[in-house]
Amino acid sequence: MSRPLSLDGISTYPLASRKSRVSRAAFARPHRRGAAFASFLDGLPRILAGQTLRAVRDEILRARARRRPVIWGLGAHVIKVGLSPVVIDLMERGLATAIALNGAGVVHDFELAVAGRTSEDVEAGLVTGSFGMARETGEEVNRAIVEGDRDGLGVGAAVGRHLATRRPRARHLDTSLLAAAWRLGVPATVHVAIGTDIVHLHPSCDPAAVGRATHLDFRTFAGEVARLGGGGVYLNVGSAVVLPEVFLKAVTLARNLGHRLSDFATANLDFLQSYRPAVNVVERPVKGSGRGYRLTGHHEILVPLLAAALVERTGGRGRHR
Repeated sequence: MSRPLSLDGISTYPLASRKSRVSRAAFARPHRRGAAFASFLDGLPRILAGQTLRAVRDEILRARARRRPVIWGLGAHVIKVGLSPVVIDLMERGLATAIALNGAGVVHDFELAVAGRTSEDVEAGLVTGSFGMARETGEEVNRAIVEGDRDGLGVGAAVGRHLATRRPRARHLDTSLLAAAWRLGVPATVHVAIGTDIVHLHPSCDPAAVGRATHLDFRTFAGEVARLGGGGVYLNVGSAVVLPEVFLKAVTLARNLGHRLSDFATANLDFLQSYRPAVNVVERPVKGSGRGYRLTGHHEILVPLLAAALVERTGGRGRHR
């Protein structure tokens, strides 16, 4: 039978001599009514996510100062929760120099611009077979892609041009990321997986045009990724599969062609930290050559918080690309 260990004779040391990972100096400061937002930010704990938020902010500001890309990869949910005005403001300030969407992002961007609303009841629509059958969305998005492909445009530029020049004018154009990117000359790429988006259900869909246009967007995106070295930033916000996979392939393509991708940063912002963003964005691309960050939280809170932290450090509006 084993005997309980005696605690007599253990070795101890003075607490003051120990190196501790948490210090009172890093604690939060309570917010005071009427205080400036900059004071609120400065009062966040300098621990874990509080410090990571500041680090991501500083990486983006560094990229802006060095005129390196700040690429925002956005899942469709980011658009659905009302963040387009925030991202457009960042584009106008030179704090988002390129955006990348999945195919669903185009659907929501288009519907918000044209109708001022989006996101249908999928369960109800599946019962009747009406899910995804909005006429304008199917016909206009597909027509924009076909016409853009004919003119040598990718999906993002094609739909952005269509919305910016649409007659009758899109009533809510100020909510469109793609129209803003077209207006500002910001690369906007769309990375389509055939069969995942409602516009693929419509007879107006031209698979050849979609394929060519989204492949052009991939090459455009890879061109932006190739410029990340020397201080650029890639943020994956709310895409669990498609954009992390696209980013990983763009990184290897750029390095295969001789572009030096080092001293850059990546970040994954999502309410869950899932496998592909973790390994394909935060870990593998920057291993030995950069810095990766994770920020966990709801997009509708986390993205405005990061954007406000950036705005507080940059002052007035104005583009700096």
